Amino acid sequence: MEMNILYWIQSLHNTELDRIIVFIFNDIVGDKGQFWVWLSLIAFIFPKTRKMGAGMLISYFLAYFIGDGILKDLIARPRPCMVDETVELLVKRPSSFSCPSVHSMLAVATATAVFMNRRKAGILCLVFALLVGLSRMYFFVHYPSDVLLGFVLGAFIAFVVVKLINRIKE
Repeated sequence: MEMNILYWIQSLHNTELDRIIVFIFNDIVGDKGQFWVWLSLIAFIFPKTRKMGAGMLISYFLAYFIGDGILKDLIARPRPCMVDETVELLVKRPSSFSCPSVHSMLAVATATAVFMNRRKAGILCLVFALLVGLSRMYFFVHYPSDVLLGFVLGAFIAFVVVKLINRIKE
């Protein structure tokens, strides 16, 4: 069933959409989701958003460590592009395992940290994080369940991190 969803998503490809999605979700977001680190650092610089920036950074690095450092090798699920090598990829073929989608995890972890501190900005970040997850399927490098697990884990990590940070007195 998941491959059918991915094949349907592949049917949406066209030259202009491919260029836009590669530019935004590969070039700007970055190979390791560096966009979220830069956003976190900017928030951390300003005293008014420093606590939020700290929550974003800690959530990002915890999500990266748990997702890429532990879960990918533990779950060891082959990527869709490894299962069906006939689909032409728009991005470099990843060599790591598929589950969870660490890009999705990083995006939702950071966006959730924003949302828990600044609702309006957080909603925008969460929408962008959702699009990051969709792009991973568009690129044919993750299954829908990889993205969903990344979303759930990222949100959980940020929720715990922000709650702990909020307990620290200023």
